[in-house]
Amino acid sequence: MAKVLGKTSILSACDHSQKKNKKGGGSLYSRRIPGICFKEDRFTSLKMKSMALRCDFNGQRVVYLERKIVDTRRFLQVPLKVQIRTGLIGKTPKWWETGLQPNMKEVTSAQDLVDALFDAGYKLVILDFYSPACGGCKALFPKTCQLAKMNPDSQFLQVNYEEHKSMCYSLNVHVLPFFRFYRGAQGRLCQFSCTNATIQKFKNALAKHTTDQCSLGPAKGLDEKELLALAANKDLSFTYKPKPVQPNPYRVPAKKDILVSKTCLNPKESEGKTLVGAGG
Repeated sequence: MAKVLGKTSILSACDHSQKKNKKGGGSLYSRRIPGICFKEDRFTSLKMKSMALRCDFNGQRVVYLERKIVDTRRFLQVPLKVQIRTGLIGKTPKWWETGLQPNMKEVTSAQDLVDALFDAGYKLVILDFYSPACGGCKALFPKTCQLAKMNPDSQFLQVNYEEHKSMCYSLNVHVLPFFRFYRGAQGRLCQFSCTNATIQKFKNALAKHTTDQCSLGPAKGLDEKELLALAANKDLSFTYKPKPVQPNPYRVPAKKDILVSKTCLNPKESEGKTLVGAGG
């Protein structure tokens, strides 16, 4: 008797007969089980990929079958973050992504921040520095969205502190939540830290700087020192060349310049004048 043993599972057992058929063929299994008992010369024709190792066991032949079974449960054990990223399950919105208004924009880089301030023209721009791990930022964010909705002519720029730490260090931002107001040629108007308890400070700044004013030049954006600090930061892909200072032809000369021009005379002329004065 030959026992059929599988490494992954025991398939079945059947009797093996040593007798040969009358036509002189090879040995056959005396008892046939569909899909299990078959001729030895057809062993490799199974649809399942298997290997057969034969050896004698107490004078009887033992056949081992190795079948490759795919564990489908392994593919179902996908991490939750991967399922959200690949869209297998619905993506839950983050708190800093809910309630956004059309005039609210996420800053992606230092160059994006500089360009957004220049492109705003004379429109009021509010920089909102926040962190996903900041409880005060999370509590204040719904009210910030309401104020952005009430002031559609203003531009709100959100700066994620966790993603742009190096840029925030260059801009001297170390307290959260933190706000900066910019407008046109005036550049930075004010800056302050505000929480949900001191929201009135934010409202007062909006009421003060949202009044209609005339533009006296192109938008200034960040200060010169801030632009140079961003350009010197090796972690940022930002370049800045300071503009050359052009002299103003309508500038009134100072008193120092007039005194210097009077004293810059030839020594002979000055001596002659002093002698004439003394002789007279």
